[in-house]
Amino acid sequence: MPIAYEVFLRYAYLILFVWVMVEQLGAPVPSAPLMLTAGTLTATHKLSLPLVLISILLGSLVSDSIWYVMGKRYGGKMVRLLCKLSMEKANCVRRTENYFTKHGAGALVLAKFVPGLGSVAAPIAGQTGMKYRYFAVFDTAGILLWAVTITLCGRFFGDVLKRNPNALAWVEHSALALFLLLLVGFLIWRFVRQQAFLREIRMARLEPNTLKQMLDREQPVYIVDLRHPLDYLPDPRTLPGAVLLSPDGLVQQSDQIPRDRDVVLFCTCPSEATAAKMALTIRKLGVQRVRPLRGGFDEWKRLGYPLVEIPPQSIVQIASAVQVG
Repeated sequence: MPIAYEVFLRYAYLILFVWVMVEQLGAPVPSAPLMLTAGTLTATHKLSLPLVLISILLGSLVSDSIWYVMGKRYGGKMVRLLCKLSMEKANCVRRTENYFTKHGAGALVLAKFVPGLGSVAAPIAGQTGMKYRYFAVFDTAGILLWAVTITLCGRFFGDVLKRNPNALAWVEHSALALFLLLLVGFLIWRFVRQQAFLREIRMARLEPNTLKQMLDREQPVYIVDLRHPLDYLPDPRTLPGAVLLSPDGLVQQSDQIPRDRDVVLFCTCPSEATAAKMALTIRKLGVQRVRPLRGGFDEWKRLGYPLVEIPPQSIVQIASAVQVG
C-alpha cells in the first residue's frame, strides 16, 4: 500500500476537518474532490461514512461561525474580503446579497451548492443581524445537505467499482493521484475562466480622477450606483448625481439610458465585477458609451472625492425592487 495512501487513511478525518475549514475560511482550495475521494473509500469500509460527515460538518461550522462573528462586527468589509479570496469573485458579492434578500435564513441551506457563496453566506448572515442560534441551525442543515450529496456521489462510484475488484484495487492505490489530478484540473479551469473575465473588464475601466474631472467640467455624464441595499448601511452616501438601480433594474430601464453621454457604473465588488458585468450586458443592448469605475465606491471615497447623502426613501425603493426581482 502506498505510504501517502496509508497516511491519508490514518488521518483522513483530521485532513477532512482541516481542509474543509481552510476552504470555508476563504482559501481557494476546493474540498469537493477530497470529499468525493472520502466518499468512494467508504464503499470499501476503509472510512466510516458517519465520521466523514461529522468531520466535514465540524470543519465548515467552525469556519462559518468565525465569519458570522466577523460579518456581524465589520459588515460588508468582511464580505468583500472573502470575495477577493474566492475563485468566484466575479459575481460573489452581488449574488450572495441577492440570495439573502430573497430567501433570508433559508439561503444558508443551499448556499454551499452555489459557486462562490459557500463561505460568503456566513458573514452576510452576521451583517444582516441574524441571531446566532438561527444561523447555526440553518447553516448546519446546509452543511449536512452539501456533505451528504457529495460524499454519497463518491460512495455510489465506489459501490459501482466494487463489482470489478481489479478496478477497485487500482482506484484504492491511485486515490491520492486521482485526487491531485482532479484538484489541479479544477483550479486551472477556474483560474483560466477568471483571468479571461478580468482581462475583458480591465480594458474598459474608467479612472476615478477622470470622472472627477468630468464632473468638475460639468460634462454630461450618467452615473449609476449598482450597490446592493446592504452596502448602504455602513455609509448611506453616493456619488453626485448618481442614479440608484439594481442590475435587473438597469437592464429593464436600458431604453431610458442616454446615448449622447458617457455612462459610468460603479459598485463595491472586488475588481468592479458587478459594474463590469453590467457594462458588458447593456453594451449588447445598444448602450456603447458605458464603462465601470475603477475601484468603485470604495476607491472614490478613499480619494476623498465628493459624496452626497442618499435619501432614505431611495434606499427603501431600491430594496423593494431587489426583493421583487
